Amino acid sequence: MTITEKILADHAEKTFVEPGEIIDAKVDIVLANDITAPLSLEEFEKAGARDVFDKDKVVFVLDHFTPNKDIISAQNCKKIREFSKKYHITHFYEGGNCGIEHALLPEQGIVLPGDVVIGADSHTCTYGALGAFATGMGSTDITFAMVTGKIWFKVPESIKFLCYGKWQKWVTGKDLILYIIGMIGVDGALYSAMEFDGDAISKLSMDSRMTIANMAIEAGAKNGIFKPDSVTINYVKERAKRPYKIFESDGDAKYKEVIEIDVSKLGLKVACPHLPSNVKDVEDLTDVEIDQVVIGSCTNGRLEDIKMAAGIFKGKKVAPGIRCIIIPATPEIYRTALKRGYIKTFVDAGCIISPPTCGPCLGGHMGILAEKERAIATTNRNFIGRMGHPESEVYLSGPAVAAASAIKGRIAHPEEVI
Repeated sequence: MTITEKILADHAEKTFVEPGEIIDAKVDIVLANDITAPLSLEEFEKAGARDVFDKDKVVFVLDHFTPNKDIISAQNCKKIREFSKKYHITHFYEGGNCGIEHALLPEQGIVLPGDVVIGADSHTCTYGALGAFATGMGSTDITFAMVTGKIWFKVPESIKFLCYGKWQKWVTGKDLILYIIGMIGVDGALYSAMEFDGDAISKLSMDSRMTIANMAIEAGAKNGIFKPDSVTINYVKERAKRPYKIFESDGDAKYKEVIEIDVSKLGLKVACPHLPSNVKDVEDLTDVEIDQVVIGSCTNGRLEDIKMAAGIFKGKKVAPGIRCIIIPATPEIYRTALKRGYIKTFVDAGCIISPPTCGPCLGGHMGILAEKERAIATTNRNFIGRMGHPESEVYLSGPAVAAASAIKGRIAHPEEVI
């Protein structure tokens, strides 16, 4: 079996599962946020549920519209706050202890290798970076799992991405996943597990792995997943608050397809409007002028991203007329960025510093685009109207390209400003 099949078999209490099989599986974590949880809580009441299945395994993170941007978002947060207090939810995050959910949960040791994690957010697949099976679902499905501790799955087929070669300067996991989505398309891995392996993958940090797993959904995948290795174990061993299990694919596991990628040939990539699959080399886009830069999100708001951007901004200024918004993904990342001087670098450069929030990524707040404005962002989606006005445009990149673009006032390669 593949790693995905092994985790699902374990949680279904079966010795073997195969693609296409329908199973009932136990879940380790059920997650919702301030946009998706209110509907789940309404269904919870309608179902006549008296309690959640486990107060330690239901997680609420109020990260999308917080600090509250309007009355509706404030009402949503109030409902979740009151529910969490009533049912003694252990992992309830808002205000000063709240970060972007898909950065916060791994950091806090809530999600661990071998887990089955479901969340009412499509980018729940981020946790596959830890060697967990993680996927997004609708709010009503989440309600069922909150009450019963179980959910049904169709076991997905797996596609293996075998990556080898030496990484070029500035190139990160964001460039790899953009390249892959550009190659296979937004439905190229439809309801499949995207499994990442190879010598080049073993050289990646956990931050870069989470970026890759985060965007598996942008290729239509059910989940993205990495086998746990020494990098994974070093990351989780000081964070884990409960036991975990390590799974990895068998040598004779069956794959729908195996795709080999030489990362030494991989350069900096940018996804152009209006699909994450509309990918081009940064060198082909240096005449594209911009109005706004966003460095943050559940895709690229981690410490590695903040550090890379700060290194480019050091001693430089944001171009006149450009708004550059920096969003550290969690309070811990913010704190470390302060300690290391990254925040001072950004402020000195003329950047806007936001508290941890999803904010502009989904067109929520903290950086909405007006008509005909253009942004380059380290976020994960660039659909029509994603970040504001339906006639605005969003380009997706890694932190190095985003930072360089803020300095130049147009899409730029980092070597242009270093």
